[in-house]
Amino acid sequence: MVILDVMPPGIDGFAVMSEMRQGGQFVPTLMLTARGHPDDVLKGFAAGADDYLTKPFELAILIARISGLLRRREWLRASLNPITANHVAEPPAGPDETFAFGDKSMHFDRLELHVRDQVFPLTLMEANVLRYLIRHEGKPVSRKAMLEDVWGLHEDTDTRAIDNFIVRLRRYIEDDPTHPRHLLTVRGVGYRFVAASQQ
Repeated sequence: MVILDVMPPGIDGFAVMSEMRQGGQFVPTLMLTARGHPDDVLKGFAAGADDYLTKPFELAILIARISGLLRRREWLRASLNPITANHVAEPPAGPDETFAFGDKSMHFDRLELHVRDQVFPLTLMEANVLRYLIRHEGKPVSRKAMLEDVWGLHEDTDTRAIDNFIVRLRRYIEDDPTHPRHLLTVRGVGYRFVAASQQ
């Protein structure tokens, strides 16, 4: 696990986070920062962070966040190798941890999207965005609802971060991201997920 300071001397922590993910490093990462504006929180998650904690904070809160990330890593290890993985108190997967649509399947327990013979590792927040849209399949979901329900942000916030998440998910899911058939834009509202691809 990595704890990343957003404002280390001489370098932008958001850029470091993004470069890690682009380089195929998917170690659980907590961003620790004094930048607590909702736009900064979204920027951190958009860069690929699994969690984001603003200063000042209680030590108990930091420990709880770290424990949560480590627990998710253990669940992932258990799901990938249940014979050799250490015993964990909770099961690695629930009843809705895998969702198949067309020639694609999302494995939420492993944070993996399978598209034919390709496997795309997702960050936790990418998976949470996709899960939220899948759970509202066929219904328009507003950007405001996603901000509140996925990120827990209730202030006026720049919604372009959500658009950036959708752009990334479309690159994984859609055969032609410029003409999406699963992650559809609902003008003036937000997005709609459709399992059966739209012709």
